[in-house]
Amino acid sequence: MPNTSSSKKNSQDQPQFSGPIPKSSHRTEMGKSEDSKKNSGKKLKDVEISVPIVYGNIAFWLGKKASEYQSHKWTIYVRGASNEDLGVIIKRVVFQLHSSFNNPMRVVDAPPFELSEAGWGEFEIAITLYFHSDVCDKPLNLYHHLKLYPEDENSSMSTKKPVVVELYDEIVFPDPTEAFLARVQNHPAVHLPRLPAGLTLPPPIPVEDASKRRKGDTKDNPFSQWFLNFSEADELLQLAAARQQVRMT
Repeated sequence: MPNTSSSKKNSQDQPQFSGPIPKSSHRTEMGKSEDSKKNSGKKLKDVEISVPIVYGNIAFWLGKKASEYQSHKWTIYVRGASNEDLGVIIKRVVFQLHSSFNNPMRVVDAPPFELSEAGWGEFEIAITLYFHSDVCDKPLNLYHHLKLYPEDENSSMSTKKPVVVELYDEIVFPDPTEAFLARVQNHPAVHLPRLPAGLTLPPPIPVEDASKRRKGDTKDNPFSQWFLNFSEADELLQLAAARQQVRMT
């Protein structure tokens, strides 16, 4: 956070936001308004499309270059759970920063959906996801508390190892249109359901050749080495380890 008079670890002047918050089960179900339902084409009943996402921040301490109000460089972002490009689902992302920043409402219209800044204070950031018109016309509000300092207060800060805080969520789109499903059915960021028997979809739209990906694709993100792994395999291993630990105690 830029020049303010509050504590460096906790701002006393935090902005307050309201709106729906992702469920504790990490599964957020989206819906369509009545107008959208009328104009969205044939819908697939009892079908769900899910999109795993991760949102959070990475913060680098500036070390000897740090000043009183510029101690860290940080980036807030929304990414695919395995670092896929979410542009097939998300049209734009709005990050609402602390009011002490110039132009605190920042709009990112293309992937990667991230925003970088510098400062010294921790505060809550509201993140609003806007989807393509054939996906959902209702935005989704997320909230993330920017973290710059290690959880362990006894830990020494390092310019080489950043602080990374991420949250996992799964956005669920019930009763999608055939056109929406056909458009995203080959995309790696999207989890597709089993389709009803006898249902045939239009030919899938080819996914962009990996060799022709545009510069800045999330797979090439320079922070990817620091991102946490939220794969299902890792989660299952953690659950198995926890069960084993319970048996041993």
